Amino acid sequence: MKGLRLLQGMVLICILLVPVLIFMFLKGFGNNTYDIPVFFEKGVENPFLECPIGDTTQHYIPDFTFVNQLGNPVGKAQMEGKITIVDFFFTSCPSICPVMSSEMERVNDMFRDEPNVQILSISIDPEFDTPEILKEYADKHKAQAGKWDFLSGGKAETYQLAKCGFILPTLDGFGVPDDFAHSDKFVLVDELGRIRGYYSGTNREDVDLLMLEAKILLYGNE
Repeated sequence: MKGLRLLQGMVLICILLVPVLIFMFLKGFGNNTYDIPVFFEKGVENPFLECPIGDTTQHYIPDFTFVNQLGNPVGKAQMEGKITIVDFFFTSCPSICPVMSSEMERVNDMFRDEPNVQILSISIDPEFDTPEILKEYADKHKAQAGKWDFLSGGKAETYQLAKCGFILPTLDGFGVPDDFAHSDKFVLVDELGRIRGYYSGTNREDVDLLMLEAKILLYGNE
């Protein structure tokens, strides 16, 4: 009988300890943080001297102003204080752009009602991608100007911005769709203009990670 009572007592103690252990676990879990890196804290390497010589301090997206699908100016000023997701594309792209735009639709749907998150898709073929062409493309992908802007600007400024601002390889195709080359990356930029992540826009899991990390930047680790 003593052995049975001892066993019953131990079982009772274990049962009483379960809520305490759960509370301690949840409390510890709540104190965890998810660290998102800050890219280029010591500046950007410039081995081919394509970009202006910079310093060795934190890299920020430089100032720029392009035109969106409605013909309105959009640029760095509209990025300030917001989480911005950026990609480079062109509407006549025969390869990766359709997949990238479809994946960006998912991002747009996720943050459609969040005013502090926006998307910029920047054309690397601005001579063809006029605001009228971009408006048709935007409508196809259910994009609202001011939330998901499709931008075109001067060609030289566009390639400078891609290479030296967002640090993405880009090659002019001179009007031949198959000859253009650009990255498939979506770039996550924080409210200060710092790059916080690169994600393949052709990989669903990568885009899921982008949306998660954008939410963390938006809401913090609390």
